[in-house]
Amino acid sequence: MLEIVRKALLAGLGAQEKAKELVEELMKKGELSQSEGAKLMKEVMEKVEKESGEVDKKIGEIVRKTLEHLNLPTRKDIEALEKNVQELSNRLKRLEEAR
Repeated sequence: MLEIVRKALLAGLGAQEKAKELVEELMKKGELSQSEGAKLMKEVMEKVEKESGEVDKKIGEIVRKTLEHLNLPTRKDIEALEKNVQELSNRLKRLEEAR
């Protein structure tokens, strides 16, 4: 799974770099003005950020489902157990002191 995530991130970075190179090339050739190139790069960056947010959500969902499938305790589960252990310890201590 980690390999899939790594490849997705690298593909995103590669696409971003290719877009930048393409815009710079078009500006050098005079097919895009400086302002048009800046606007286009801004649009590309916004789209990349939006899509990376969606990828983050998907990765989070995959990780959550995987952990759920493995039946591993969540942080919330562990915190609840710690609270119960602490309460039981306190109760046992009070009982021992009452003797």
